[in-house]
Amino acid sequence: MLIVGCILAVIVGVTLGMLGSGGTILTVPILVYVMAVHPVIATTYSLFAIGITSFVGGLRGIIRKEADLGKILTFGLPSLIVVFFTRSFILPLVPDVIHIAGYAIEQRTALMLLFSMVMIASSLSMIFAMKKHTIPEAPRVHVPISLVLAQGALVGLVTGLVGAGGGFLIIPALVNFYHLPMRRAVATSLIIITVNSFFGLVGDSEKFAEFDWNLLLSYTGSTLIGIFIGFYFADRVSNTFLKVAFGFLILMIGIYIILKETVLL
Repeated sequence: MLIVGCILAVIVGVTLGMLGSGGTILTVPILVYVMAVHPVIATTYSLFAIGITSFVGGLRGIIRKEADLGKILTFGLPSLIVVFFTRSFILPLVPDVIHIAGYAIEQRTALMLLFSMVMIASSLSMIFAMKKHTIPEAPRVHVPISLVLAQGALVGLVTGLVGAGGGFLIIPALVNFYHLPMRRAVATSLIIITVNSFFGLVGDSEKFAEFDWNLLLSYTGSTLIGIFIGFYFADRVSNTFLKVAFGFLILMIGIYIILKETVLL
């Protein structure tokens, strides 16, 4: 299934290149259900693959002067602190079997159910929030520092728990609160995802010895191919249409995960 997983990884890269978000939310399900990786390791693989791919995209944004470095600092700092804390101290405390109201839930199942809820939230954000992405740039918009810290911390928590880059939270925040145009929001989002992913990896450094590097590098290489394809089509496809369509795809996958981990056991 390595070949199938790599083909799907190209699609992940395409969404990153075109949208600056969305693709990361697909990585863990691909690794778990297609490439048979344990969910806990899959979240670490996701941080590696998406971190590398987003770094390439973010570097391109810096070279083209599309990234807003100021927003990266104010929004990204609380995010990276929370993601490091989550991967280093919170996840190791999660037991292999979680007991809730008399039910015993395996860590693997709990993680995938949590991931499915993040996917559904992501899909709803993509489906219903795109109309606001035409807001013109307003660089002097004042945003309360408490709101900035809360948003950054939320992104860091999501990244730390489920290995998703958090672009589906970053993009709406940059556009709706900071009034960045979509192109600048995408470039800025990719850099924040990069920083979050690498700090998450630092918190997971003890897992490196367990890596299947052939699988991981094959997947990462495929996402890199995909992101350049996404860059090519970014100016040729309506972002609004693509984001809504992709949102419905993620919604269906999120529902499938819930069914697979519960009803379809």
